[in-house]
Amino acid sequence: MKIGVVGAGAIGCYVGGALRTAGAADIVLVGRSRIGDELAAHGLSVQDFAGERRRADGVPFSTDPAVLATCDAVLCCVKSGQTDEVARSLAGVLRADAIVVSLQNGVRNADVLRARLPSARVLAGIVGFNVRSHGEGVFQRTTSGAVMLEPGADALVTALRAAGIDTQPRADLVRHQWTKLLVNLNNAVSALSGAPTRELMLSRGLRRVIASIVDEALGVLRAAKLRPAPLRGVPVRIVPFMLRLPTPIVRIALRSQLQVDPEARSSMWEDLARRRPTEVDYLNGEIVRLAEQHGVEAPRNRRIVELVHTAERTGSPGMSGEALAAALG
Repeated sequence: MKIGVVGAGAIGCYVGGALRTAGAADIVLVGRSRIGDELAAHGLSVQDFAGERRRADGVPFSTDPAVLATCDAVLCCVKSGQTDEVARSLAGVLRADAIVVSLQNGVRNADVLRARLPSARVLAGIVGFNVRSHGEGVFQRTTSGAVMLEPGADALVTALRAAGIDTQPRADLVRHQWTKLLVNLNNAVSALSGAPTRELMLSRGLRRVIASIVDEALGVLRAAKLRPAPLRGVPVRIVPFMLRLPTPIVRIALRSQLQVDPEARSSMWEDLARRRPTEVDYLNGEIVRLAEQHGVEAPRNRRIVELVHTAERTGSPGMSGEALAAALG
């Protein structure tokens, strides 16, 4: 296959690099000139969770989506706020039989792509792991997790598996998207506190904040009659209870359920560090929108959105769990 990646940031470069180093596909990356300059200077290297680093030499990179015209499949990895703009740029460029896969946060990006690309076969997807950019062209996978896709892209699934990426077609992907969104509600807490993911999970104060916003979100989903899928076999409704357990118990559960690099952080924290817009409107903000549609309240998630938008201008405030809890009321 020839696979294009549009929005070649951390996730896109890791997935594209993994496919290239495994010889699973021909790859072309499309992204910002900053990433292109970095790859031109240092090349592209991907590092898996076990620490093995592989170079993906000679991967074509462009800032122009026109280079995707000959691709069999295009992976859309841009931030949610850029989806409509990118979809417009792809219209008239892609082959009629090309597959477009949304590998993005949020629950509505595939619909945005379908609206702008009515002749394309657009599939929703989920990336269940985090990737950290080390700079100098090195992209490291920092947590365990799988890629999930709507059925209909067998050749792409085969290529991703050949690249060592656990890939699972899911007919009930929408349920898993809502579960991923619930998990991603912690991104804002990570960004506002500045805590790496492992520290976030081992801080009782920060866990209690996450539990409160997930609890609120679950209430909103119940009002909307939406049923999220289990999270790694655990019913999502008990996640807030688990987060409120004593830290030694959480430590054991974390070790058995999720592998996390000590330096792993949310991409939202990186966005704040770079003073650029975040995806909070498509995560916590999605809960606020859903609450409004169904006549219920989501004050904690609404306040989180406000705090993150303020921090987009000033950087992460480094708030403690106690300070965040007080800010949420």
